Amino acid sequence: MISIWKFNLQTIDKQEVQMPVGAEILTVQIQNGEPCLWARIDTEQLTEARQIAIHGTGHVLPDTTRKYIGTYQMANATLIFHVFESL
Repeated sequence: MISIWKFNLQTIDKQEVQMPVGAEILTVQIQNGEPCLWARIDTEQLTEARQIAIHGTGHVLPDTTRKYIGTYQMANATLIFHVFESL
C-alpha cells in the first residue's frame, strides 16, 4: 500500500532515518516546533537506513555528493537549516 509517512528529525549534523526501501522524500518542514520529513512510501517494503545531514546557513559543507531536500526555520526565523540526503 502506498502512503505518506512523517519522520521526526533532530537538528544535528548527521543522522540515520529508517524508512521503507524506495521511499520518495517529499519535503521537510517544522511541525509543533520540531523538524519533520515526509516521504511517500510503500508499506510492504522492508526498511533501510537513509543518511540525512543538516547544515545551518553559513556553515561549511563537506565535500560529498548530497541531494537537497529542503530548508526549515526555527527560533522565529533566526536559525535557518538546510537538509540533505547523502547519496
